[in-house]
Amino acid sequence: MYCGTDIIEVSRIKDAMQQNDKFKYKVFTEKEIQDIDKINSDTKYQRYAGRFAAKESVYKAISKLLIDNKMIIEFKDIEIENIEDLKRRPRVNILDNNVNKLIENYNIDISISHIKDNAIAMCTVCLK
Repeated sequence: MYCGTDIIEVSRIKDAMQQNDKFKYKVFTEKEIQDIDKINSDTKYQRYAGRFAAKESVYKAISKLLIDNKMIIEFKDIEIENIEDLKRRPRVNILDNNVNKLIENYNIDISISHIKDNAIAMCTVCLK
C-alpha cells in the first residue's frame, strides 16, 4: 500500500491563476477546467486548490512506483473528476498510457476537503 497527502493554501492557487493566465492550463485538464469554471464565486478557487492538492497527493502515492520504473508524470496526466452518481465523490483518472499500465493492478482512492483558506487531499494506492 502507498499513500500520499498534500495541503495547500487556497490563496496560493488563486494568486497563481490571477498572475499567470497559463497556470491553470498547465496544471488542469480541459474537463477539470470546464467543471470548476461553472462556479461563479470564490469557492471555485477552493475547488482548484483541492484538485491541485489531489494531484500532488496522487503523485506522492505513486512516486515510488514511478521512480523504480524510471517514469515521470505531469500534472495534466492526472485528472480528478467527480462521480455524479456517488454524490460527487472524486475519482482519479491517469491519462498517461504507460503509467496506466504500471498501476493497472492497483486501486487508487482519493479524498479531498477544502475550506475558505485551505485545501487538503489524501490518496491511497493498494494492490487489487
